[in-house]
Amino acid sequence: MPLLMDVLSGRDLGFLKMVAQAWGIELHGDDRAAVLNQVIEGILQHEWRDEVLETLPERARQALQLLAQNGGRLSWAVFTRRFGEVRPFGPGKREKERPDLNPISPAEVLWYRAMIGRAFLQQPGEREPVEFAYIPDDLLDVLHPLTQPDEHPFGRPASPGEVEQPVVVNDDLLDDLCTYLAGLRAGIAEEELKKHLLRPMNTPFWQALLRSAGLLDPQGQPVAEPVRAFLEAPRGEALALLVSAWKSSESFNELRLMPGLICEGDWQNDALRARQKVLERLQSLPVGSWWSLAAFVRAFREEDPDFQRPAGDYDSWFIRRASDDVYLRGIALWDEVDGALIRFMLVEILYPLGVVDLAKHAHEDVVSAFRLSGWAESLLQGSAPQGLPAETGKLKVFSSGVMIAERTLSRAVRYQVARFCEWDELTQGEYRYRVTARSLERAAAQGLRPRMLVALLRKQVEKTVLPPSLIQGLERWESAGTQASFQHATLLRVASPEVLNALKRSRAARFLGEELSPTVVLVRRGAEDKVREALAELGYFSALADDEQAP
Repeated sequence: MPLLMDVLSGRDLGFLKMVAQAWGIELHGDDRAAVLNQVIEGILQHEWRDEVLETLPERARQALQLLAQNGGRLSWAVFTRRFGEVRPFGPGKREKERPDLNPISPAEVLWYRAMIGRAFLQQPGEREPVEFAYIPDDLLDVLHPLTQPDEHPFGRPASPGEVEQPVVVNDDLLDDLCTYLAGLRAGIAEEELKKHLLRPMNTPFWQALLRSAGLLDPQGQPVAEPVRAFLEAPRGEALALLVSAWKSSESFNELRLMPGLICEGDWQNDALRARQKVLERLQSLPVGSWWSLAAFVRAFREEDPDFQRPAGDYDSWFIRRASDDVYLRGIALWDEVDGALIRFMLVEILYPLGVVDLAKHAHEDVVSAFRLSGWAESLLQGSAPQGLPAETGKLKVFSSGVMIAERTLSRAVRYQVARFCEWDELTQGEYRYRVTARSLERAAAQGLRPRMLVALLRKQVEKTVLPPSLIQGLERWESAGTQASFQHATLLRVASPEVLNALKRSRAARFLGEELSPTVVLVRRGAEDKVREALAELGYFSALADDEQAP
């Protein structure tokens, strides 16, 4: 970063004299080069520095402190938005207006003390230089006390009304992801999958999370070995794996996952940086204390509004509100984009991941407060939290082919069972499955054979005898395939064989199927009206069985 010499070397003599006056530096002579050296030496002398710091206006001191706490730099747009502008003056107008004696902003106070500079600087990872306000490096070195973080909390504790309905974390996400992965592998449609979940489906979040954890391939399909390891891991370790994957992911982009917002164009945002900022503030809060969500978001707007926009740019991101197609540009709409992102991260990501508990007002469904959960410290450090249940649940198997998996059954076992079966709706926390010819055909398309299911069941159901008929049926299906099938058909019953013979000679003959008796024949599905018309043409009026029962 530039030094004090870089800040002052391009300044005229009049500016240097104003800086010297602000610092109380006595100058000797009017040679510009000599004055420049006297000013720099005077500023860097401790006695002068301490005196000036003590007399800084409070807002100017806050501005200097914020810069120091951010490594000595902030984007110029961010800095001036918070601490006011620095007016451009030529030497004559500056001498007349004397902005050093009559500053209009904290930024001008610091500018005419040479405590800040303005320059385009290259940021790590950025393609183009960004204009920054900065503290010169040699001055920053003697401002160490200002670099210490504030002790005041970020936001405020929640009021009693904001925590009337606590919603404590659980590990439902692990079970739903097991169901989701099995559904993806089996090709089950999302509408059907929704019936088998503990929570509402959040496909964009789940896919982004699973990709970050290396569990889905680019086509969105489960990757066999990583999925097996994830499902076999103890629940605490599995949850920690997901949190760590999300926490460090450069591809997981919360902003582009937010419902109701449409991001357009090729602009880029640094999702990892924004995530780290939110987590940093979150981890600074008192452990176990309920915290107001609205106040937490408001504190971001007041103290760190550009947490996801390092250049303070609120105009080049094309983000459209889906409900009315309005583009959300400018700092005035901060709450609808940046503030909404913080709320989304806490409620829709950190809560399902087990990091924060939530709370609401009584009789309201809007989250009003949060706190770090009992699992948060472990999860954010990448280790398994204590207190998650062991997967010791049972699998019940019936001769009808029905299987009932308890909620605490091994996820790895349930994943495999689910791929062989039709899925019945989730009831009372139990997953219900049914072996059918169609489910076995679907499993075969995945490379699964009934003998694999038999081996799995024998290993899992050790203390009870598996239904022999089910085992025989699975073995028989593998060797001979489906041996019975159901078929929907319309049965036509006529009064005499003559009627049926006449119908067989009519143009409706092609709609007739198998003849079951001289007076009973099957009619192809969907052809009932054609056959009725043919009968009428032959002089026979017909009725559906339901018609005969009608009043």
